[in-house]
Amino acid sequence: MTQRKVLEIQPLVLKQRLDNGEDICLVDVREEWEHSLAAISGSTHIPLAELADRVQELMFEEDIVVYCHVGERSYRGAETLLESGFKNVQNLIGGIDGWSQVVDPSVPRYRAGG
Repeated sequence: MTQRKVLEIQPLVLKQRLDNGEDICLVDVREEWEHSLAAISGSTHIPLAELADRVQELMFEEDIVVYCHVGERSYRGAETLLESGFKNVQNLIGGIDGWSQVVDPSVPRYRAGG
């Protein structure tokens, strides 16, 4: 079986797709304390450590965009979803930090240490 490469999406492209009414499932794979500080509205929170055990909460046919703080954990999360059989998975470049800088400055920025 060949490993599928994780596709990535720019924050502004995601915003445009959401604004166009596209049905996109946003999956936040950060820890609870991070999610409580800042989140993209309408996202589903499943910490990365729990993702493999909770894939049944997501729908296979959905377009899924995974995000974290800066994009590293969500890349691994997207790999997990692809390995679980999901087809339409993308990683948000820059994570919620990039989203805050480029799309929605009302979303608080934070340091990884808390």
